[in-house]
Amino acid sequence: MGLTLLATTHRVAPGLLTWRAWDALRSASSVRLRDGHPLLPSLRDAGVAPELVAEPDPSRLVADARDRDVLWVAAPDGDEPLMREIGTLVVQDPVDVEVLHGSYDLPGARLLDLVSVMDTLRRECPWDRKQTHATLVPYLLEEAYEVLDTVESGDYGALREELGDVLMQVAFHSVVAAERDDGTEFTIDDVAGAIVDKLVRRHPHVFGDVTVSGADEVNANWEQIKAAERAEKGGAEASALDGVPLGQPALSLAAQLQRRAGRMKAPAELADGLADGLAADLPGDVPADDAAGAAAAGGELGVRLFELVREATERGVDPEAELRAVSRVFRDRVRSWERRAPHA
Repeated sequence: MGLTLLATTHRVAPGLLTWRAWDALRSASSVRLRDGHPLLPSLRDAGVAPELVAEPDPSRLVADARDRDVLWVAAPDGDEPLMREIGTLVVQDPVDVEVLHGSYDLPGARLLDLVSVMDTLRRECPWDRKQTHATLVPYLLEEAYEVLDTVESGDYGALREELGDVLMQVAFHSVVAAERDDGTEFTIDDVAGAIVDKLVRRHPHVFGDVTVSGADEVNANWEQIKAAERAEKGGAEASALDGVPLGQPALSLAAQLQRRAGRMKAPAELADGLADGLAADLPGDVPADDAAGAAAAGGELGVRLFELVREATERGVDPEAELRAVSRVFRDRVRSWERRAPHA
């Protein structure tokens, strides 16, 4: 005789319980739970006839457990207030109480909560409801840069929160996309499925029968697989430069383009005379001579920056990161000067 409190998680399908939980459910003299509990259909399918209650009475549960085996199926949220009340009662008047966990969260289970919260916000929050992919993009970029800041500053304590902000943006875009009905719709499961498929496809040495000698060979295989994917998507027009986002910061863009070109062993002279075509990019109402002069002046600086990016790449450093590092030093010097300088 005694009271068993059966705890389950709502993050797995109802009915997926441990054998010990099912054994306790079948052997208890009295099984009780709230009407509408998600486990109720599974109990009935298994031949368990529970007693349905609107709200549990902790005193009655404890009293009934003195002469028979009573099992209370806790709500998906854990029924913590009820558990505390029962704990207080059995301290005053002891009875055997066991908390039995019938199911457990798997790694990644809280992602289900994120999906649920985003669905609710999209329906019920006026601000979230009016957002589009376009309006959300600035937030995604901002959150990504905040992750960068925490990593570069070594503030790993804040990294969890910043990564959560990025993850929320992925979930937000997915819930927006799921609403479309023009053939371009997708869900967060589609997003996760696509990246899983890509990772498996690009790691044949892990998920297939390919053997590699080290990281360099992994990189080489990765590039070959990506090239095959680009060819399949783009046919004869496919390029190794496909997928390079032109909207990224200019130093990063130049570095990525140079890396891609280097992998193809593109001739170095392709970087000669880069300023020659800049006049064509200026507004059409600018006189030709002025356009040429502006292109020459700006192009000279652009070429010098491009060459510095190449030098950084050859040295194995990230030009964007190096410029940020120097900028942080300058920022600290300015702040120090501000503190020392007399105020007007």
